[in-house]
Amino acid sequence: MPQLSRPARRATLVIHVAVSVGWLGLTLGLLTLSITGYTTGSPEMAAVAYRAMKIFGDWLVIPVALVSLLSGLVLSLGTSWGLARHRWVYTKFWLTLVTVLLSVFSLRPGINHLAAEAAAGNPAPDLNLVVAPSVATATYLFITAVSVLKPWGLTKRGSRLREAQSAQAREIRRRSRSRSRSGSIG
Repeated sequence: MPQLSRPARRATLVIHVAVSVGWLGLTLGLLTLSITGYTTGSPEMAAVAYRAMKIFGDWLVIPVALVSLLSGLVLSLGTSWGLARHRWVYTKFWLTLVTVLLSVFSLRPGINHLAAEAAAGNPAPDLNLVVAPSVATATYLFITAVSVLKPWGLTKRGSRLREAQSAQAREIRRRSRSRSRSGSIG
């Protein structure tokens, strides 16, 4: 993929950060609602919490997760960071991909099940829907820390690419010096 222009990179970065922060906030909201539904003694309050979770799940979870994943991919492939050059980018990609898949195939079905139970008048608390947003929140906080700190250095591929670029730059400098010496001799 060609490198993004500066305006395109900056716009994509803004989208990525905004959506990723939104995903963290959404997950905190889901965690708050799931804890409310799980701990309340009121079946009515539990039903309201689970129905609210369904609204977030139906309208926000998948689009926010996918935009976060796609904007991250565009940034990694369209900038010098690359997808497999730095361990922190690679780690973020795989954690994001796993959380997107878990959101689609585990979280949303769990929310839909609880909302259906609540609609039927039998809101049965489910600890799994407290654990899932808890783990997701911890994961997103970890991903955020990795984004800011950029730990772990280059991957093997990144090291090879950097060495190849360094060798190429040394060769260009060597040729330039040779030409400037031969030009000043004559």
